[in-house]
Amino acid sequence: MRALAFAIRNVRDHFRIAAVSVLVAYGLVGFARAQTDCADGNGVLDNVPLKGMTTQELIQKFASQESKVKEVRSHYTYTQDVLIQTLNGTAVDGQFHEITKVSYDDKGKRLETVSFSEVSTLRDVQISANDMDDVRVFMPWILSADQLPDYKITYAGQQHVDDLDTYVFHVEPVKEEKDRRYFQGRVWVDSRDLQVVKLCGKSVPEQIRRKKKDPIEVRPTFVGYRQLTDGYWFPAYARVDDTLRFGVQSIHLREIVKFKDYKRREPSAAAVSKP
Repeated sequence: MRALAFAIRNVRDHFRIAAVSVLVAYGLVGFARAQTDCADGNGVLDNVPLKGMTTQELIQKFASQESKVKEVRSHYTYTQDVLIQTLNGTAVDGQFHEITKVSYDDKGKRLETVSFSEVSTLRDVQISANDMDDVRVFMPWILSADQLPDYKITYAGQQHVDDLDTYVFHVEPVKEEKDRRYFQGRVWVDSRDLQVVKLCGKSVPEQIRRKKKDPIEVRPTFVGYRQLTDGYWFPAYARVDDTLRFGVQSIHLREIVKFKDYKRREPSAAAVSKP
């Protein structure tokens, strides 16, 4: 189905924020151009070689930390807030808004409960399964150690991002296997905590249009940010602002996804009593 492009105006205070104002978070203010800004908040990229460790050693270290983030996050509940809009000039002419409570059972299975869903007024686009995969999997993507064999990870240098010093890596799949999707783009790893704090890229591959009558699907580029929560960098929000071209048709779409209200969940009685 037709893919969706996602957007919000630039917000400088991405890290260590407790909340974002409603007007900014939902993109209800003006913006200059329809292009996801992955460089927002970045300093000059310094491609100085690593000192004291090899690139592979650093990758192994931060992937190990990411595995901890993934495991710890599965013990939390949180709210997933998705707003998608189409625009005609600067005016919103279509919208979809859904709020979901997300949790995990004692075996790590994801559970979702929709708490709010308005009637969609989107007309020129449809929300595909891949769009929802972007929201659930790739916008809050966590590069755990078990995924390392699937990716080619290249050290790009060091960069100051907002108030953090980071290592920067290019990430792309080693190969694309049938019926699997991957992240492709760039990640920023905090130099102190060795956890991803920012990512920018897209999910691949693009959906293949097998028949002429099939809808065109285009994967948008998104930028995602994390927030320090109980000592771990958890996904906090993601945004996209793009004009996507479906053949001769151009559609300006934007989205803001928030992952908020993290709360540590209590294990079930069965899990506690299990010997």
